[in-house]
Amino acid sequence: LQLVESGGGLAQPGGSLRLSCTASGFTLDTYAIGWFRQAPGKEREGVACIGSVADFTKYADSVKGRFTISRDNAKNMVYLRIQSLKPEDTAVYYCAAGARVTGRGCLVSHEYDYWGQGTQVTVSS
Repeated sequence: LQLVESGGGLAQPGGSLRLSCTASGFTLDTYAIGWFRQAPGKEREGVACIGSVADFTKYADSVKGRFTISRDNAKNMVYLRIQSLKPEDTAVYYCAAGARVTGRGCLVSHEYDYWGQGTQVTVSS
């Protein structure tokens, strides 16, 4: 069972990126998905999460209005759209899947069962 992130890279401040998360070996449609990020020297931070059928979404205050999480269960994909990129968005971004995650706790990392390897996002001019 594996999660795979893609879509990271180098972007300029003010630009946008769309990160993708898919699964190998299982389908995502019964899992809530969270996006987390970890910058060098900092703790992992939950930035966005979505219920298994998009019945809830939640965002960290630091990203509200700039990040949008969505999912397409037919394609077994979850996306994180990042707009108005800032240098402080530079981090490794991870997606995680949890079978018992609720909307209240979905930005908490220990709620999740499976993690991807991460995709690097670097925001620099």
